[in-house]
Amino acid sequence: MSGRFSPRPTRTTVRGGYTTVPAGVPRQASAAGRVRDWVPQGPLDLGLVLGPLRRGPGDPTFRATPDGSVWRATLTPSGPGTLRVAAAGGTVRGEAWGPGAEWLLDRMPDLLGASDAPEAFVPRHRVVATAGHRRPGLRLTRTGLVLESLIPSVLEQKVTTDEAYRAWRLLVRKFGEPAPGPAAGGRLWVMPAPRTWALIPSWEWHRAGVDDKRASTILRAVRVAGRMEEATRMTAAEAQARLEVVPGIGPWTSAETVQRSHGAADAVTVGDLHLPGIVGWALAGNRDADDSVMLELLEPYAGQRHRAARLILLSGRVPARRMPKMPRWDIGSL
Repeated sequence: MSGRFSPRPTRTTVRGGYTTVPAGVPRQASAAGRVRDWVPQGPLDLGLVLGPLRRGPGDPTFRATPDGSVWRATLTPSGPGTLRVAAAGGTVRGEAWGPGAEWLLDRMPDLLGASDAPEAFVPRHRVVATAGHRRPGLRLTRTGLVLESLIPSVLEQKVTTDEAYRAWRLLVRKFGEPAPGPAAGGRLWVMPAPRTWALIPSWEWHRAGVDDKRASTILRAVRVAGRMEEATRMTAAEAQARLEVVPGIGPWTSAETVQRSHGAADAVTVGDLHLPGIVGWALAGNRDADDSVMLELLEPYAGQRHRAARLILLSGRVPARRMPKMPRWDIGSL
């Protein structure tokens, strides 16, 4: 990050869950959709709440437009849907299109953090308290969907975020479908259905830069898609246990998934290359912290460890890089 409280779209801020939403004046969409108005209880920052759902600046399922709107295309249990949300005058207006429109509007408050309880969080460190004070609109999203977070999380295993974002972008655009409604000017796509993921040829995974291990994990998950989506009715811990039954899905991937699908405030990401050092540096000046040290430092935040980690990431207090970036691998050349 270039400045402590002016994050740019680097790996740290993406993991911290921030995306820029222009402070424009929301316009009416060009095609009639179903509409819902909702008044949040307390401050709400759309860029902070919905930022974790964006998989890179070119994510074909997510768009923030100059008029201050956030657009999201997704595959709901009722079918494809597009949701546009914009905040003005203390009210959030949602418009939705497609077979999944009603489902999206029904769950819009949860998506925007209505089921979150930020008031339960008690800062124990100055850096965390300061970050929370400067980010009063932070709430944890709850999508109520598993695969849409699980699949891109699998793509992010053991590779750079640029590689993972590229794979997600290429696969969704090639095998997904155009989002219903005006869809941010026709630039949004709905991710493929489980059966479509299962039928993607091996060479297309290869062209997207996805190795056999990650592709096989996704294929195993989509073959039990119904069981995966049932996890939304479980607690976050139970959902993680169910996801980890699938070979190739471990604690890192399951935590990254339930943070979004369940709004899991305590699902701290373990097994991450950068997070332990960032938490260790911010809370104890220890840039060499491992998972065990990170969990010990976050113990005072039991029940809210994911929120604490997000605030640390958003604080910008990260150690300077002292080793080369993770190398990028082009499996097409192998």
